[in-house]
Amino acid sequence: MGYLICAKCRGYYELQMGESPEDFTNECNCGGNLKYVEKIDKIDLEFKNGSINVACPSCGNLNPNFAVFCSECGHNLQINQSANLKTDEIKFSKEFDLNIEEILEDWEVFHALREIIANALDEQVLTDSKDIKIYKDSEGLYHISDFGRGLKYDHLTQKENDEKLSNPDVIGKFGIGLKDALATFDRKGVKVLIKSKHGDIKLGKSHKHGFDDLTTLHAYISNPSSSNFVGTEFILEGVTDDDMFKAKDLFLKFSSEKVIEKTKYGDLLEKKGNSGYIYISGVKVAEEENFLLSYNITALTKKINKALNRERSNVGRTAYSDRVKSILLDSSKKEVAEILVNDLKHYSTGQMHDELKWIDVQEHASKLLNAKEEVIFLTSEELVNDPDMVEKAKTGGYNIISIPENLKHKLNNSTDVNGEKIRDLGQFYNEYKESFEYKFINPNSLNTQEKLVWAKTDKILELVGGMPYNVKEIKISETMQKDYTTFQEAGGLWDASMGRIIIKRSELKSLESYAGVLLHEVCHAKSGAADVTRDFEKALSDLLGLLASKNLKK
Repeated sequence: MGYLICAKCRGYYELQMGESPEDFTNECNCGGNLKYVEKIDKIDLEFKNGSINVACPSCGNLNPNFAVFCSECGHNLQINQSANLKTDEIKFSKEFDLNIEEILEDWEVFHALREIIANALDEQVLTDSKDIKIYKDSEGLYHISDFGRGLKYDHLTQKENDEKLSNPDVIGKFGIGLKDALATFDRKGVKVLIKSKHGDIKLGKSHKHGFDDLTTLHAYISNPSSSNFVGTEFILEGVTDDDMFKAKDLFLKFSSEKVIEKTKYGDLLEKKGNSGYIYISGVKVAEEENFLLSYNITALTKKINKALNRERSNVGRTAYSDRVKSILLDSSKKEVAEILVNDLKHYSTGQMHDELKWIDVQEHASKLLNAKEEVIFLTSEELVNDPDMVEKAKTGGYNIISIPENLKHKLNNSTDVNGEKIRDLGQFYNEYKESFEYKFINPNSLNTQEKLVWAKTDKILELVGGMPYNVKEIKISETMQKDYTTFQEAGGLWDASMGRIIIKRSELKSLESYAGVLLHEVCHAKSGAADVTRDFEKALSDLLGLLASKNLKK
């Protein structure tokens, strides 16, 4: 496929599958001419083996060690402009009292870096500019750059930012983070130089205006180093690699946590360790040791806004639990449902994660899964009491999901997200009943004893006034549907839709057994009532009374 090599900056690009040199202009970003070669090692072994780790002090782009010019902005990499913060050479013409009344003594350097990074990310969102850059130059100075509108000294006033308050996608809203960061840098001995097209800013101590006995932190402002400077750059001396690692670790952008699903309330994230993390607009604010997932809350509530203190840390669960629940209940992906339901299986051992202790989350996960898979939800008691029905479900290709008793009651007679009935044992039984096929027996096929019992049918019916008008026939079956309440095959059944009484063949073993089942079903046919109802009990009492009176009159 080959390579494009710049004659000026000596940067190179490897053509990808389907690309050709004609797809590109002949000019590099640095202004140099591009040349096509098939094999890069024929030009210079450095191209093949050289490291790419020289950060441009102007834009932060990473270049090969041997590059002369930056491939991104064309800056001369051989000129060292950031050996250290020699701000004494800059003429600062203005002083601006930062008026910091309360110092956050608990803040470390990484907390201050967090605020600078957050502001840079917010500017990227607000201006739709390219990604921010964070890098360490060859002299050990850290740079944090955005490519927005540029910082002005009046941004250092402590006030809420209306633009950020109206934008749900930004992090900072309260206008105090930058000043807290600068105060922390000063307290920790970190030197700061801020550059933008509006001016260069450094920190220093001066007497408070009108109070010669008070010395406060000031911003010293000079004319910009370059009026064409794009965005804002913070150059920091005294920041360690560990400081920067801890700061970046507070941002979802720099984490390895994968977004599983986005909802209107926030994102569900696949956690990267043992603990789940709570992010608010991409900034980590809490750690949850027993959470199943991590969450990035993007739609903030009044409770969350109230809990977001200046430190932006140790936000309590009561502030965000409702929003985490809303994110879960708004989820619709099968992957999320499977994660939740798989964790729900541990309820009997008490090892569920905390999200699954919310009954409405259990219910939502079950409804999602019911819509996306062939499943049946059973309690542990149902699994033990009806192994035959469980086996029928498995044979039918259904996945068995074990659920707690309280969830069973929530799911009973409910529908999933597609409007289909939740398949619990009752629903599965109904479906099974509809698909059940009886194995009817011709009376001529009965054995001698069974024929004798069967021949008493009319006599038995005469005891209760004969065959009910709505009973068209009485049939014998080798197999019967299971009774939902007892998990056993029923001895008899009144099928009102077909106008027939069905008796299980095994009931013909004795006259007493057959007569009892037949009269029981006759009672159902006459009353139209189901078992264990007041109407059926009354009909049964009436039938027993009729039998007693007829026998006593003989």
